[in-house]
Amino acid sequence: MNPLVQPDPGLFIWTILTFLVLVGLLAKFAWRPLLDALESRRATIAKSLEDAQKARQELERLQRESAEMMRQARVEAESIISRSRSDAEALREELKQKSRAEAAAIVKNAEKQIQMETARAIQQIRTETVDLSVAIASKILKRQVSKEDHEGLIEDTLKQVETRRHV
Repeated sequence: MNPLVQPDPGLFIWTILTFLVLVGLLAKFAWRPLLDALESRRATIAKSLEDAQKARQELERLQRESAEMMRQARVEAESIISRSRSDAEALREELKQKSRAEAAAIVKNAEKQIQMETARAIQQIRTETVDLSVAIASKILKRQVSKEDHEGLIEDTLKQVETRRHV
């Protein structure tokens, strides 16, 4: 038989002993640092996942807050637009009332002026009528009629004309 294939108890013991020493050395010097590195890596990954979860939750919270702020901004914008419209409507009504009041004042002023001009024209016509009547009466009577006599005649005549107009 081939000596390489034959079991040798001394070689067998030395192989097991070498294997156990190697496993002990690996366990002490390589396995522990490897396990520590793996644990550190696992902790880092767990922390990263936890941070990612927190970041996702924060993002969702910020999105909710952003949506709420947008909703509030829309509500405020609608409120501002509504107030602006109502203020514009109130201003329009106020301007309409002012313009109506100004127009009424202008019409009233014009009516006053028309009444004053009419009264002045009537007074001027009366004065000219009195002067003309005095001149005509003087020629007819061939004498000078006093202004008081003439005014009395005119007043009587005007009263008669007015009573005829009302009847």
